[in-house]
Amino acid sequence: MTFDPASYEFRQGPGPTPIRASTVLPAKRELVKLDTEDGHTLVAELALPESGPVNATLITLHPLPTHGGFMDSHVYRKASYRLPALAGIAVLRFNTRGTASPHGTSSGAFDEGIGERHDMEAAVRFAVERGLPNRWLVGWSFGTELALMYGAVEPVASRIEGAVLLSPPLHRATDKDLLQWAASGKPLTVLVPEHDDFLKPAEAAERFSLVPQARVVGVDGAKHLWVGEKYAARVLNEIVDEVSEAGSGAAGLPQEWDGPVATASA
Repeated sequence: MTFDPASYEFRQGPGPTPIRASTVLPAKRELVKLDTEDGHTLVAELALPESGPVNATLITLHPLPTHGGFMDSHVYRKASYRLPALAGIAVLRFNTRGTASPHGTSSGAFDEGIGERHDMEAAVRFAVERGLPNRWLVGWSFGTELALMYGAVEPVASRIEGAVLLSPPLHRATDKDLLQWAASGKPLTVLVPEHDDFLKPAEAAERFSLVPQARVVGVDGAKHLWVGEKYAARVLNEIVDEVSEAGSGAAGLPQEWDGPVATASA
């Protein structure tokens, strides 16, 4: 049985509610299917602002599915819970081929980042066809490899504004891919945890020096999985600052919500 976002029960509290890890803010949430050019069907969810314009669109690329990564990984859940309401940002999450999560299982099998090119292209194509504006790739760990390898070449490059990378390992992506990004001129923000398991800030700054427009941000205290509300909130603030003209504000995104909220079970 797959998760249905319509099952959230929103209630109005007596006053402003602190935004916790499991707090879900109002949005228009829709389960969708993405069809790839090589014949796979991917499970996805689109979260849109309840009202007002869409200021930006995040196309999220999840961590390695063979090590527990999926569209419901916690940073992406929190992005979908909060950003439509707090920043007017649409969040598209999906499971790459063969990946299972509480939202369901995409067809196919893990393909070491090769066939997943079609998955990313299908997500970007969906966002374009739905008329979602100001489209940005957001990759996390394995997802950064997909963004770097395929985001600066067609058919994706002309359909996105840039990318935000979380914990890039630079295992599959090579210097050639970095040079492709450099040539594209598209913005690239790279968030690197101080205690990352694969690529720490100093090494990341050296590797990404091949991309003059890359902004490498070392995050003190953080680890590869960004566990802890402090670090998840930092990531969301950095993303909003990059993709939205209004940004997250001087104090970051609000930490309370004066309106109806729901509580996620996980």
